[in-house]
Amino acid sequence: MKFHLSLTAALLAFAGTAIAAPHEGSAFIHDYDADHDGQVSRAEFDTGRIARFKVTDANGDGWVSEDEYVQEYSARLEQQLAASNRDEEKKTEERQRQIRQTHVRFGVLDKDKDSKMSQAEYDLSGARAFAEQDNDKDGIVTATDAAATAARQLAAREKVVQ
Repeated sequence: MKFHLSLTAALLAFAGTAIAAPHEGSAFIHDYDADHDGQVSRAEFDTGRIARFKVTDANGDGWVSEDEYVQEYSARLEQQLAASNRDEEKKTEERQRQIRQTHVRFGVLDKDKDSKMSQAEYDLSGARAFAEQDNDKDGIVTATDAAATAARQLAAREKVVQ
């Protein structure tokens, strides 16, 4: 049981950073590069995260429920799947897997376990994502950073599988 929980925690930590918002390099730059210069400054990222929190908080009550979190992610996921060249069976499998993971991720991000994700809890997740992508720690995520991060994540995945 202890091993299972440790492995689950390790996989969730990895999955949370790889999927959450999008945190994969090219998607990260695409989603947060507001001035379209091919890189993301911390200021651009923070502005994007504030905007995404407001969109995710659909009812405007200042916190995000699990339903709001899943609905916002689901809308982005559907756009990704629509653009995908996967067959419908693979899209259905991916949709189900991602939505299950989104529920789990909400539970991980809701640090105080009050079923409400505060702006602070949301920001903490974003800060980790930015730090992971900013490979050279200069406050700007570039394609070079994204490639280094992808290589590091691939190595970590391969290590977990072994």
